Amino acid sequence: MPTRFRPYAPDQDLLLVPSLRDWLPESHLAYFISDVVEELDLTVFYEPYEGDGRRKAPYEPRMMLKVLIYAYATGVFSSRKIARKLEEDVALRVLGAGNFPKHRTICDFRKRHLEDFKSMFVQVLQIAREAELIRLGTIAIDGTKVRANASKHKAMSYGRMAQEERRLEQEIAELCAQARALDDEEDRLYGADWRGDEMPEEMQHRQSRLEKIRKAKARLEKAQCEEDTARGRHSDDERKSPRGGRRFKRDFGIPADEEQSNFTDPESRIMKTADGFQQCYNGQLAVDDEFGLIVGNALTDNASDQGELMGLVDDIEQTLGVVPEAALADAGYRSESSLAALEHRQIDGYVSVGRECKDCGKIDAETYPATARMAEKLGRADGKARYAERKGIVEPVNGWIKHVLGFRRFSLRGLKAVRGEWDLVCLAMNLRRMQPLMVFE
Repeated sequence: MPTRFRPYAPDQDLLLVPSLRDWLPESHLAYFISDVVEELDLTVFYEPYEGDGRRKAPYEPRMMLKVLIYAYATGVFSSRKIARKLEEDVALRVLGAGNFPKHRTICDFRKRHLEDFKSMFVQVLQIAREAELIRLGTIAIDGTKVRANASKHKAMSYGRMAQEERRLEQEIAELCAQARALDDEEDRLYGADWRGDEMPEEMQHRQSRLEKIRKAKARLEKAQCEEDTARGRHSDDERKSPRGGRRFKRDFGIPADEEQSNFTDPESRIMKTADGFQQCYNGQLAVDDEFGLIVGNALTDNASDQGELMGLVDDIEQTLGVVPEAALADAGYRSESSLAALEHRQIDGYVSVGRECKDCGKIDAETYPATARMAEKLGRADGKARYAERKGIVEPVNGWIKHVLGFRRFSLRGLKAVRGEWDLVCLAMNLRRMQPLMVFE
């Protein structure tokens, strides 16, 4: 007796219109994201379209937001890949509901609303708090280096810029002299249509590179001027320190030779990562210990975590109305002012004052009283055990972002843009974590 297979007729048209709800199981992440977005206040996403209606009908912002969040939550960050997935991926087709925006439309929507993703992140946190998924008993804070949308090979140090500037100026001068000397020959070779005064192609390349180098030098010098001014220097100080002591090594506003600027994304910085030195930004996370949700985030162009601790605490208080009972952070966040602020806010802090507390005995208690008290707390067995909880709270979330979502490099450039994208990543990560925790009747 021959084997009987289940019916298979790929060319058979459906007699009844299918329901999109039949395409995915009810517990699918796409439905969860759709339901949550429907509950959010999306006023800021609709405001740009207010007017007299005399325009080509735009795509529904709710749909665009759902598609974008789901794409990030499932590791698709390129606008071109999202547009292609809208045609191929069942979940995205369900969220798109028959809409197929082009990649440029998706990219423009993301750029237009970069500052609005923060409010969505905040609203989702408030929903999670009402659902008792956030306790704020203990938070752990950590930073993670995320690759910028730029290559470190497109960066150049200030000292090299000065050398290249002189070399290019000399080459351009030589090319100009050659061009003037060869005017007659060029007329003979190229005919009357060649005026003889056009800039040669190779000189155009050099001139363009020279302009980029000069702009990069100007950026570094401006940043150095701001830093020198903050330190109390004046432009005519002749390298004399306003507080006495040693003279400054460089004139006012002159960066060190090793200071670098990137031509592709000037606001990114070279930072040390597990893969060596890369062009990066520093993403900050504060994670609640209850279910591993991100309750605070920030992003800087500084490789150091100094000064970020209390900013994240303030962000949490502004979002959820309360401060955490305890905060855990590694030695990168250590500073006397931050530790004193934790004490003042009555937050039980556990902030490492040195790698494995090797420098604890060298702390001057009179100059750094809060640091000395923290070292004493972490020197006790209960303090060590409490601090050891940090790794199990925040570091897995960094791993989820990079290895589960697969987000290791920003798609956008510039500090303002990548901050918005970081908010979107944290929003998507939280929704992905919340979906199995929340059961809807």
